Amino acid sequence: MNINIYPNAEILGKAAGNDAAELIRKAIDEKGTANIILATGTSQFEALKQLITEEGIDWSKVVMFHLDEYIGLPITSPASFRKYLQERFLSKIPAIKAAHLIDGENDAEETCDRLNILIATHPIDVALVGIGENAHLAFNDPPADFETEKPYIIVTLDEACRKQQLGEGWFASLDDVPRRAISMSIKQIMRSKHIICSVPDSRKALAVKNSFELPVSNLYPASILQLHNNCNCYLDESSSKLLAL
Repeated sequence: MNINIYPNAEILGKAAGNDAAELIRKAIDEKGTANIILATGTSQFEALKQLITEEGIDWSKVVMFHLDEYIGLPITSPASFRKYLQERFLSKIPAIKAAHLIDGENDAEETCDRLNILIATHPIDVALVGIGENAHLAFNDPPADFETEKPYIIVTLDEACRKQQLGEGWFASLDDVPRRAISMSIKQIMRSKHIICSVPDSRKALAVKNSFELPVSNLYPASILQLHNNCNCYLDESSSKLLAL
């Protein structure tokens, strides 16, 4: 795992998006296709903004998978991660080969089963992820399941996670934040050939410190990234301020 620190979120995002684009181009050059994972939330704003401006990517050879989504939340909700990706990414990249979004409005078990079959035949080249205020990775809140082999799983969101979603302005009240979600599992994320982890903002500083400086533990799910050989983490001065560098 490599740690990169930038002055602010905008510069962080440009670097992360640029590096992700280079890895996507490389995968296409080497094997004719690229399979990617995209995350959502405020941490991904700048990285995705940069990625969609990158030249030289043949998007008709790219397959995208979605990291996580609430169960029971309609796609019309401002907090829907499908809506987020449609508006911020897919509408800008109409030529993409395929985009496998998580439908949290229908039967969750069937949705997981369908995606598990799909992703099994699409080894991931590049995963863009973030880290939550409680150190969650995707919606794998502590104590996270480090053992399941299933690519997509149904999870219960803890209060800290739900408060983060409220604090970021996605919901009007805590009661509005769903209590369950479909999430890519820890093992599936770790199967990615490359991981681009973008973590701006001082709200994430303690989670960054616990994830990067304490021993790997499911109490700090993102700490598992320490074990990935090709993980680059992009921090800003605010999110890195507690690190003992």
